[in-house]
Amino acid sequence: MNNKKIGDLGEDLAIKILQSKDYEILERNYRYKRSEIDIIALHHNLLVFIEVKSLHSFQHGFPEERVNQAKVDKVMEAAEDYIHAINWQKDIRFDILSINLKKPSEYLHIEDAFY
Repeated sequence: MNNKKIGDLGEDLAIKILQSKDYEILERNYRYKRSEIDIIALHHNLLVFIEVKSLHSFQHGFPEERVNQAKVDKVMEAAEDYIHAINWQKDIRFDILSINLKKPSEYLHIEDAFY
């Protein structure tokens, strides 16, 4: 399975997980220049930017460990554009949702993963 299919499958599962936790999905794959945010959602009047990482195997580490500083910078750049575009005036949060594709019920939702 190629990286695009793995990513799409992970994001599909992430949306189901988030919706089961009462998140309202606003955007998927929001792009700004060369930056992308996997999922943007509302949760209890909080705008949440979610980076989804999923793997079939933990042979080379856990999915959440693949979020490096360059990725954080890109997500924050796109988030700034989105916040400005919708004129958001309330609180925000950046999360990571790490999913084991072999056992999707075994996921890790890291709230306030970076800022």
